[in-house]
Amino acid sequence: MSTGVLQQKPGAGGTLGRGPGEAAPGDGGGDGAPGIIGDTARFGLMAFLGTISMLFIGFTSAYLIRRTSLDWRPLRAPGILWLNTAVLLTSSVTLEAARRRLRGWDLRGVMSWVAATGALGVLFLVGQVVAWRALGAQGVFLATNPHSSFFYMLTGLHGLHLLGGLVWFLAVLVQVRRMAYVPGEDGLRLFATYWHFLAGLWLYLLFLLFVL
Repeated sequence: MSTGVLQQKPGAGGTLGRGPGEAAPGDGGGDGAPGIIGDTARFGLMAFLGTISMLFIGFTSAYLIRRTSLDWRPLRAPGILWLNTAVLLTSSVTLEAARRRLRGWDLRGVMSWVAATGALGVLFLVGQVVAWRALGAQGVFLATNPHSSFFYMLTGLHGLHLLGGLVWFLAVLVQVRRMAYVPGEDGLRLFATYWHFLAGLWLYLLFLLFVL
């Protein structure tokens, strides 16, 4: 995709032609405020991801204990889950492509790849609903047996966090359309960290529920 000449809108996130001694937004230069804000955002995100991790670690412990009970009935994974996995992993690839375009000053490319990421995220959630409906058609529901209970709870929690990621995605999309990210820098890093975390968490849940 070709890269046109970029013109930064006044007040839209930075000035393209900074002098040698001028700091970029968020790099900790100047009076230090942008860097402090960036560090605070990263710390907040890491703390939030730590909280999510502890939540799923707790569920993992309960799962490993519960699966030794006599009423445990193994659940067969719906085939669409594997397609869903490919969709979510592909969304991580498109997001990385968007980050490369931003560092390469190609804002049109950023818009295209970010939009693809969001579309794949929505497709993943639709696939999850299809998987739940397929199990329901087989008479497998939340209270059918312990394995199905954990499947619905864990995949449902993951889906809620991914839905939150899509809300964040909408904010990112607006920022890209307004050219509020500084070309040549990685303004998508925090969003990418959260999105890739959810992709890794999904792989972990599949391993826990159907491979372990």
